[in-house]
Amino acid sequence: MTETLSPKKRRPGLGMVFQLFWRASRVQRKRAILTVASIAWGTLSLVLLMAFGEGLGLALGEGWVGMGVDIAVIWPGETTKPWMGLPAGRPIRPRIEDMRLLRERVPGLMGVSGEIQRWRTNFTYGDKTVNGPVKGVSTVWGSMRNQIPLAGGRFINPLDDAQRRRVVFLGYDLAQELFGEEEGVGKTMLIDNVPYTVIGVMIDKMQMGAYSGMDKDHAVIPIRTSYAQFGEDKVSTIIIKPLEPEKMKQTLEEVAKVLGAKYGFDPTDERVLGTWDTVESGRIRDNFMFGIKLFLGIIGALTLTVGGIGVANIMYAVVKERTREIGVKMALGAKANWITGPLVLEGLTYTLLGGVFGLLMAMMVIVLLALAPTEGSEAMKYLGKPTLSVSIALSTAGILGIIGMLSGYFPARRAAAIDPAETLRYE
Repeated sequence: MTETLSPKKRRPGLGMVFQLFWRASRVQRKRAILTVASIAWGTLSLVLLMAFGEGLGLALGEGWVGMGVDIAVIWPGETTKPWMGLPAGRPIRPRIEDMRLLRERVPGLMGVSGEIQRWRTNFTYGDKTVNGPVKGVSTVWGSMRNQIPLAGGRFINPLDDAQRRRVVFLGYDLAQELFGEEEGVGKTMLIDNVPYTVIGVMIDKMQMGAYSGMDKDHAVIPIRTSYAQFGEDKVSTIIIKPLEPEKMKQTLEEVAKVLGAKYGFDPTDERVLGTWDTVESGRIRDNFMFGIKLFLGIIGALTLTVGGIGVANIMYAVVKERTREIGVKMALGAKANWITGPLVLEGLTYTLLGGVFGLLMAMMVIVLLALAPTEGSEAMKYLGKPTLSVSIALSTAGILGIIGMLSGYFPARRAAAIDPAETLRYE
């Protein structure tokens, strides 16, 4: 007499699922171990590749910020178009007072500063002389160009510029060359034999973008002090920063119009004012990093998929071994989802175990790499260190879940399609 199953007895409990999983893993012990190992290796590869991509992105972002955020660098050039009766080929050289003109007439401008740069300048402290570049800049230049002083120092302030004080802000490497282990702030040094007081030393920062050498090698003085000493008021570079980065192009057009009206050139003449728009460059960098991360993620996912194929193979083997058992259950009235449910959960269990082991190994590798010193190695500094993030964790969990579901689903579907009558003849 056939026993009628109650609804509670019909549904396989979680304990029964794990009992069936344990029995199958004992029968196929070696295959189960290799399958879990392949999932673990795939998870390790996926997490490490994505973590290296994340670390590289953070390092590039830090290096990019080192030069300044959402700024534009403008180099004065020569006209290439006749304008209002004036011939082409005229050099355009804005002056210090034009920075005030731009602040007044260009809407939406957060800051603007000219740069007067001298490349070969002698810096002397005691009996040591170092040759390098010096820049005369406005006070707002420090915040736009991310010039952060070490503790105990400061950048140029408006009073320094207004009173033409002989004060200097040094790049980190330049200060190391001049003062060594000695504290530089407060000391008096010579710039082309003129005494200057050191008011600050820049922190040792990463800088991936540069247009006139690295900041760590420069000395910075007030722009009016530079004019008083060297007698040059024509700026070599103009730095601007708009209030709204998305309006950078409009701001650059307004700058060209204001300077064009004063110096007599066509504002649409692109050769007059050479421009480096870091907002646009930042978008290109972000797209590049997205492509790198996507590429590394795809490679890791493909490696993990190989492990998923192993899980599917062992589940097909489980279905083959349980063919008679599955047929008897179906003959007694078991529904298809009662057969497929435990098999899908078994596939997920294999995947979960491998994923946990792989994640633990990846975390150990990342912690060990984080402890490795990077000082003295520029390559390691710019490549960054592998970094776990919420997006990596969610991506890994999602990929593992999909692979676990698919590796159990297809063998389970095959089991649900078994003809109970055919299982009686199955050996």
